[in-house]
Amino acid sequence: MNLELITTLHTRLPTAHGDFVLHYYRTNQDEKEHLALVKGVVALQEDVPVRVHSECITGDVFGSRRCDCGEQLARAMQFVENASVGVVLYLRQEGRGIGLLHKLQAYNLQDQGMDTVDANIALGHLADEREYDVAAAILNDLQIRSVALLTNNPAKISALTSLGINVTSRLPLEIVANFDNADYLKTKATKMAHFLGDTDVVIP
Repeated sequence: MNLELITTLHTRLPTAHGDFVLHYYRTNQDEKEHLALVKGVVALQEDVPVRVHSECITGDVFGSRRCDCGEQLARAMQFVENASVGVVLYLRQEGRGIGLLHKLQAYNLQDQGMDTVDANIALGHLADEREYDVAAAILNDLQIRSVALLTNNPAKISALTSLGINVTSRLPLEIVANFDNADYLKTKATKMAHFLGDTDVVIP
């Protein structure tokens, strides 16, 4: 079945980082609800700052220090606000696509000494099972001509490019490490080739 977006509404959303227009999306393939926070006029624009953020309830909602997700989301929203234009996509693919239960099981394996990649593999998953076809469809729906992608993840750039999104540049989105996520960030850099070290990242 070909992916089709179902757009039902958009609404004003004032936040701690500024005012956005929140667009709600579903697809014809499942019941997941995806969101786009839009600032300014993005239709038919070039080099639009875009963050493609995958859901992380532990980091985004509860402020978990095991990852950098919540801080990345907040920083991306603030970047878009400061730029007065841009998009933050919020995709419902928890735990790099393995779901919340398996992510929490992976946490326990990490507490026993595994890194985040090995824990996912031990549970029968790939290191990263996220897909970006919905992100590409939303960016096309918003009529964005090209994007400056807020990411440290080269695989995300490759995936969006393969789906026809014109990624003209990468904007680093790096977070200073803490005691609880230092190994997590090291694994991102060494096993997943994430770009770290461009700005102020510190890994003890």
